[in-house]
Amino acid sequence: MDEGARDAGARDAGARGEGLWLHAVTRAGGPDRPGGLTGVGGAAVRTVEAAGLAAVVSPVDLGRFDEDALRRNLEDLAWLEEVARSHHAVVAALGAAGTVVPARLATVYHDAAGVRSMLAERRTDLDATLSRLTGRTEWGVKMFSTPASAPAPAPATGRPGTEYLRRRRAQLSADDEWQQRAAEGAEEIHSALEARAEAARRHPPQDRRLTGRPEPMVLNAAYLVDERGSAGFTEAVAAHAGRHAELDVELTGPWPPYSFTAAGDEPAAGDEPAAGEEPRARGEP
Repeated sequence: MDEGARDAGARDAGARGEGLWLHAVTRAGGPDRPGGLTGVGGAAVRTVEAAGLAAVVSPVDLGRFDEDALRRNLEDLAWLEEVARSHHAVVAALGAAGTVVPARLATVYHDAAGVRSMLAERRTDLDATLSRLTGRTEWGVKMFSTPASAPAPAPATGRPGTEYLRRRRAQLSADDEWQQRAAEGAEEIHSALEARAEAARRHPPQDRRLTGRPEPMVLNAAYLVDERGSAGFTEAVAAHAGRHAELDVELTGPWPPYSFTAAGDEPAAGDEPAAGEEPRARGEP
């Protein structure tokens, strides 16, 4: 959450009423925003303008979205998935119409005055970020280690218990070698894709509960790509993936640039959603 939002939450932890969930920041007077958008609370989105910028917000009940409630709810994966999808739907629609700086998931202000204050204070860096992101989109690449092939059985030479231990050691050795190959292959592909992108970000590998896959994730990365180079980028992903049997490469996008807002600032991409894809529970991004 934004520092101003956190401070307000700390002062008014027991407050109730209407707050404003921040979806994204755009330039004021930019392209017309899509109509009919609803936010996390199901209410229509609106804009709060200041300093030549427009914050796209939607009203939420502070009884459900104040600091204490958010702290509890962010531990609930089902709740997180629902709000992440709602948040992302607004950001994606805005991004299709023009350049946006996505807000971190669960950035809530107590009133429009707080939003205007943030826009005025951060006008310079937000304007610079909007300029840097114009004409560029985010692509997400996740790499999973595929299952290692079982080693060819050697002729039995001893007692059953001894043979079992020997085969088990051989399998573990093969698995270790395969995992090493997967890690090296992921680094090779990442370096090649990074060279094609305007910028790249590595995110922590996601838990199996989020991926829904039994295979371990060995790389979770996002790439900021000029829209004119998107076709070449996606072709490069497919070409590199075809050379690495030890990896299953998953490409998603294009997405709003969650991962490439000013590092450490707000609005910015949150841990969920990340690295370039539709939020599932941190969202993804």
